[in-house]
Amino acid sequence: MEVGKVKRVAGPVVQAVGLKASMYDLVLVGEEGLMSEVIGISGNKHVIQVYEDTSGVKPGEPVKETGAPLVAQLGPGILTSIYDGIQRPLTILAEKSGDFISRGLFVDGIDHKKKWEFKPIVKKGDVVKPGQAIGEVQEQLLIKHKIMVPPRMKGGAIKEIYSGNFNVDETVAVLEDGTKITMVQKWPVRQARPVTRKMPPTIPLRTGQRVIDGFFSLAKGGTAAIPGGFGTGKTVMQQTLSKWADVDAVIYVGCGERGNEMADLLHEFPELVDPRTNRPLMERSIVYANTSNMPVAAREASIYTGMTTAEYYRDMGYDCMMTADSTSRWAEAMRELASRLEEMPGEEGYPAYLGARLADFYERAGRAEVLNGGFGSVSVVGAVSPPGGDFTEPVTQNTLRMVKVFWALDSRLTQRRHFPSINWLDSYSLYDKDLEPWFTENVNADWNKNKKRAMAILQENAELEEIVMLVGSDALPEDQQMTLEVARMIINFWLAQSAFHPVDASCPYKKQFDLLQSILAYRDYSFEALKKGIPVDIIKNTPSKDALAKIRLVEDYEPDLKRVMAQMDSEFKAMK
Repeated sequence: MEVGKVKRVAGPVVQAVGLKASMYDLVLVGEEGLMSEVIGISGNKHVIQVYEDTSGVKPGEPVKETGAPLVAQLGPGILTSIYDGIQRPLTILAEKSGDFISRGLFVDGIDHKKKWEFKPIVKKGDVVKPGQAIGEVQEQLLIKHKIMVPPRMKGGAIKEIYSGNFNVDETVAVLEDGTKITMVQKWPVRQARPVTRKMPPTIPLRTGQRVIDGFFSLAKGGTAAIPGGFGTGKTVMQQTLSKWADVDAVIYVGCGERGNEMADLLHEFPELVDPRTNRPLMERSIVYANTSNMPVAAREASIYTGMTTAEYYRDMGYDCMMTADSTSRWAEAMRELASRLEEMPGEEGYPAYLGARLADFYERAGRAEVLNGGFGSVSVVGAVSPPGGDFTEPVTQNTLRMVKVFWALDSRLTQRRHFPSINWLDSYSLYDKDLEPWFTENVNADWNKNKKRAMAILQENAELEEIVMLVGSDALPEDQQMTLEVARMIINFWLAQSAFHPVDASCPYKKQFDLLQSILAYRDYSFEALKKGIPVDIIKNTPSKDALAKIRLVEDYEPDLKRVMAQMDSEFKAMK
């Protein structure tokens, strides 16, 4: 192992000489062995970013090579864990160093002593390929952890395979060439795990949120951005998605968030109840907590480590969702490191490679045929925190070039207590055409037609509201007054949704369609009545309209909806 020396220290950036390490190799800086990564090489000088506080590190201190890049430890026991940015379990760190993490403290990402019951699914003599599952471990109630041949291993015929209780370092299988397979893998976090082929985004990711599923759908394996200013509900939105999204595993990365918000999340997240099992949601979740007062270099590591973990569960054939809160803090860390490295700044001081780094991250999402022959996906939802809610700033704009779904949070909707506060006029999804056949086949042939009708009403409503602010709604023609009323129903009865109501927190596709169909039916009845000369005030005051608003809060809604629609039909027929 080569040992170099620190030549220069500039915050989290250290310059060293006398090393032979390659780019992105892990090195240990200083007397305390601070975990660090090589990010630049110029002649005999190595530029290193340090994942820990560099206070007190001075020129002349040793820098030791490890001969390997930063890797994630992957194996049974990852689920339910809460890590820092470089996959050190916070609970173990607290036991070893108290409430404040000691520098140079290394802790394994998974428990190497715990025994797991390994059940083989292949037998002696079977030929296995890289990525193929050879056995299973029941990690959690819903997750069977598949023990796979590492992707970089050559594979071959099974010479020996065992069953029973083992820790992750013990051999569970031996190949004919003598290669031993254990239950733990180590994978470089900056390198995407291989797949057989990427699949087109043709299956929607059900979130249970009407504004998302109904208007701005995300595909399984898709990418989405949630930009929003302070207090617009990004964190609650991500918790809601984590709880209700149709995925098997959730990886939540708190990247540079405020310490008090992260502390709240660490208290609240383990208490969330999984609607599938009525057990803690944490049983199929992994949290990476990297607060804003932690070293900036670790923010980048947390993003890549979270993605590598998600890819690992995808390789088992599971659907995973990774949420990054927020990529803006990661970009700010890049900006600080770039200034320390004296690189040429780009727009607003961000490095010129900001877009390339964001692209590298989001490109690792996708639905794929994995090496073991099954299908899995990684869907990525990245929160963006634009200063002052300005969506024209570089991080938001570069993110929009990469992602296909844009859920724009609006502070005005938040102030009106409208949640989720996703602005339906500024948001969009580019997956609509890819997902249309699925909705037509599995929900209703009129799904997209109704969506287009509702969006047209909301767009007309936005135009009319500007006139209403000047002259009042009574000055409008009756058909436009009716359009305003129908738009209000769509906004308040359908788009608004309570994350804390036992029924309304999640809405299945069929219920979403039936509710919107009913509102559009009311609209058609109303305009027919207007043609007959019925005053708009009488139409607005139909009792069935108010009854329709309560249907969304009823679990077994279909009998009530049928009754309300029959009542509506009779009310409009009776109008004279």
